Amino acid sequence: MSTTVSATTGDSRPAGPARAPATAAPPASARRAGRRRLGACALLMTPFFVLLVAVFLVPVGTALWLSFFGADQPGLGFGPERTVFVGLRSYTAALTDPTFLGGLATVALYCLLYIPLMVLCALALALLLDSGAVRLRAWAQLSLFLPHAVPGIIAAIIWLYLYTPGLSPVVDLLARADITVDFLGINAVIPSIANIAMWSNLGYNVIILYAALQAVPREVIEAAVVDGAGPVRTAVRVKTPLLRPAVVMVAMFTLIWSMQLFTEPMLLSQSAPLINSRFTPSMYIYDAAFTRNNYGLAAAASVVLLACTIALSYGVTRWTNRADTAEEAAR
Repeated sequence: MSTTVSATTGDSRPAGPARAPATAAPPASARRAGRRRLGACALLMTPFFVLLVAVFLVPVGTALWLSFFGADQPGLGFGPERTVFVGLRSYTAALTDPTFLGGLATVALYCLLYIPLMVLCALALALLLDSGAVRLRAWAQLSLFLPHAVPGIIAAIIWLYLYTPGLSPVVDLLARADITVDFLGINAVIPSIANIAMWSNLGYNVIILYAALQAVPREVIEAAVVDGAGPVRTAVRVKTPLLRPAVVMVAMFTLIWSMQLFTEPMLLSQSAPLINSRFTPSMYIYDAAFTRNNYGLAAAASVVLLACTIALSYGVTRWTNRADTAEEAAR
């Protein structure tokens, strides 16, 4: 054991372990302030978590539970129905059903047409509003946002009237010019559905992008103008790159809404023979639950549709983050 010699007394004593410097405990006022901040955060976040549990986690959990059960009739089909555990049978039935897979393909084609068109048109109109070239800007914003206030069912009914031959003044006007257009035919039914959704949702997305444009520093735009950039070049080269987060958000929301396509094709199915009761995955789920009373199949198809939506949203997020990382590395 090592010893130390005192400089004043000359005695030796064993060397003890070095003592760590004592850290002062935080004062009581700082602890109370920290607790108050945590309490305020919990209070503000409680409504979000309550809504998350009530409108998302509980329905998803219920659908997931229902997907593993099905109705069975013992006694060669003559006994009363009973709910039994069927495992993955409903998932197998949905994923091997050509109508469900065809609905997924239809929604995929719809997304390929609708999402780029929505993002490009919303971005162009937002840039136009921000450029100052549009007079009476408040009225222009109201006119773009007003169709979003009309319920989707009412909008679909109006467009169904405009698409139906014999009723539509548009079809009659084109016929007088020897132009035959079948808006509900095999080559135009998906663009017709996309047009209804575009008319209903365009103004909402324009407002989001226009609000994001208001956060663009005016100094950046003024510097571009001083460097000789014209209005078009300023909009494309300066403003648009700064709107990337808002554009990604608009594309994400549009993707989620597109995967749930239901109202427009359901109403158009009254006059379009090509649109059957299982035209989209959401219509397939509705038909399975309320026409065939197969709640297990409807729940399984709902879970599959949710999984596809989450996977696509995650893919868009990862691609965006990777592109941002590559851009920062290039700088």
